[in-house]
Amino acid sequence: MKKLPSFTSRAFLAPMAGVSDPALRLICKELGAGLVMTEFTNIHAIVARNQQLPRIIDFIPYSETERPLSVQLFGSEIDILAQAVKIVEPYFDIIDYNMGCPAPHITCQMAGAALLRDPELTRKLFRTMVQSTSKPVTLKLRAGLSKPDKFRIIAKIAEEEGVQMITLHARTLQQGYSGKADWNLIKELKQMVRIPVVGNGDIQTPEDAKRMLDETGCDYVMIGRAAGKNPFIFTQINEYLATDSYHEISFGERLKYFFRYLDYARKFPSIKFANIRMQAINFTKGEEGSKETRVRIGKVQDMEGLRDILVEMK
Repeated sequence: MKKLPSFTSRAFLAPMAGVSDPALRLICKELGAGLVMTEFTNIHAIVARNQQLPRIIDFIPYSETERPLSVQLFGSEIDILAQAVKIVEPYFDIIDYNMGCPAPHITCQMAGAALLRDPELTRKLFRTMVQSTSKPVTLKLRAGLSKPDKFRIIAKIAEEEGVQMITLHARTLQQGYSGKADWNLIKELKQMVRIPVVGNGDIQTPEDAKRMLDETGCDYVMIGRAAGKNPFIFTQINEYLATDSYHEISFGERLKYFFRYLDYARKFPSIKFANIRMQAINFTKGEEGSKETRVRIGKVQDMEGLRDILVEMK
């Protein structure tokens, strides 16, 4: 039996394209995330780049400090999936499969949440992954296409084929990121399967995280957009679960860690400046004068200019 690694926290960072870059993952790890995941990666790109580039970090950047670290894959061609799994296996602790992305440019490839419509293909995909690696395979799943139903059969297939943990984003493909996540579906999934379940959707505060754990019985929670705006949410969740209280984070403390993020980002050339600028815009939301500051950030063209703007906010 392939065992999951030990996690130091019940709060995980969600993989988010253009957001959960290796610099942010390092910050979230330092601030208490129990598990971080790479941005999702196309299996075809992995196979092609493995032939072109000398090191895996040249096309899936990561740091040893992030461990335990999960790599998330998407794509549905069986042979290519097997090759991609074998390529990433030596470098990551968990291999996660994406059946949650609702973006049209992903679903049109019969990938992400579109796979919910084809249970037999997903069985072949899970079996291929599990048989191609000695590392644990996990799954990120949506509730359904236009209504919350498909997750039930897909989750059962995943468990039967040896998937070791399931994350359920409790929205449908049609919902995207709008509307309200139905946490009752997470509770239902936890009662259906014997493997660990991670709840995902609408966690904005430490109170939300505890409420999801209590109401659904899930083993872990996954935080996405809220963590991009406030990576301290992991520290606060851990404190709240342990003591029923948590301390507020001053802007000065947040600013200190954003400068730390910038220092990490310099070490990863693959992080585009446009993404770094977006992180800064998210980071400054809610602060005094932040609207004007975000306009300036949106126009800045380099790291030095960005740092100067943020220094003025101290």
